[in-house]
Amino acid sequence: MSEFEEELKNSIIRELEIAENIFNDVRDELSKSVTFSRMDESISDSKIPGFSILKKGEGEVGDFIALVFDIRNSTDHLIHRISQGNAKVSQLERVYYETTAVNTLGILIVNKHKGRITEFLGDGFLALFEAKEKNQVYTAHRTAKDCLKYLQSIVNPILKDRYNLPELKIGIGLAYSKAIVTLIGVGEDVHAKAIGECIYRASKLSKGFNEICADDQLKLFWPSSKDGTLKFIELNNTNLKFKGYKVS
Repeated sequence: MSEFEEELKNSIIRELEIAENIFNDVRDELSKSVTFSRMDESISDSKIPGFSILKKGEGEVGDFIALVFDIRNSTDHLIHRISQGNAKVSQLERVYYETTAVNTLGILIVNKHKGRITEFLGDGFLALFEAKEKNQVYTAHRTAKDCLKYLQSIVNPILKDRYNLPELKIGIGLAYSKAIVTLIGVGEDVHAKAIGECIYRASKLSKGFNEICADDQLKLFWPSSKDGTLKFIELNNTNLKFKGYKVS
């Protein structure tokens, strides 16, 4: 196991131990209204790559690759009992621990590749990468591949060993476009947001099962290579309002 893999494994286990302690602290209060938050969204500066400082009332435009990571069938994990095996945790615990592990995975891998997670989505996350030059597409793609790789080799075995949970399956969507970067909110309660087609499209493309999918704009942005082995297999999805491709 490499140094990074060891760090990743230890970080996920450490965060799961914290999550277990939190859950045990509130276990007796679950009959009341309980909300878990994985992120303090009050900010003094921006987490948008390339836009560390934003001014209220002003907008800027940037080129981005959006990566949306989505746990498939996560709602079913909460509302349906586990049918296979004898899980060691409740349904709510299952979702909480799965989300904890996935978010820790995302933070470490996205940070390693110099992207930024800008939103945690409950059953996944949104990450953004600067896309000023075409070769930056490789960084976003490597991030997606690492997320899928380490989900299967590290996250799933940990969840199996600790809680006897079945394997998670994920979808990852990648998309490219320009986006408006601005502060949204009232008074001191403001949030840095990137608003663009790439975010919408990446979200729509994250519905596969252990697949990485990209939109047509990212396919066009991708540097061409005579000896490249990468394949773009067009998706046969009538619900998409644009062309999407499985990246293989």
